[in-house]
Amino acid sequence: MTTDDLILQALRNSTLSEELRDSEIDALAGLIAVCDFAAGDVLVQPGDNSRMKDTLLILGSGEVEANAVIGGEKMTLHLLKPGDLAGIIGFVGGSATQVSATVVAKTDSKVLLLERARFESLLNSQPAIVYYVMRGIVRHVHGIVRRMNMQSVEMSNYIYKQGGRY
Repeated sequence: MTTDDLILQALRNSTLSEELRDSEIDALAGLIAVCDFAAGDVLVQPGDNSRMKDTLLILGSGEVEANAVIGGEKMTLHLLKPGDLAGIIGFVGGSATQVSATVVAKTDSKVLLLERARFESLLNSQPAIVYYVMRGIVRHVHGIVRRMNMQSVEMSNYIYKQGGRY
């Protein structure tokens, strides 16, 4: 698979392009770079102020997981699939101190990188793309929140059924 094919396939698997026409997906694809990460490489981590701090990451291929340390224990929050996003906080202008998860490549992976400055270059020429991509990011974040809420309810139900014993 060529790099261009990988970019187009990942974009089509992502919430980013759900409302975009093919020509708009092609325009967005032209702004994206692809980076290879080896198994064990850290893509994003709390407090990271590297060049990736304002870059949206879109998994193209491989396995990448988001994890966090909660109560002194490392917990996997989510295993990303192709088209899934990471680095959202920095991309939308949040600070590195707001990042709470570490994103690590579990296997050799190809990740699409969309730098905020390159993306914002579309504001004057193709604002509809910016609008629809940002709607896609909101849908993605909403999906994360829904999933985490469901997991919280499941955990509460489990603790309740155990009579508070855990």
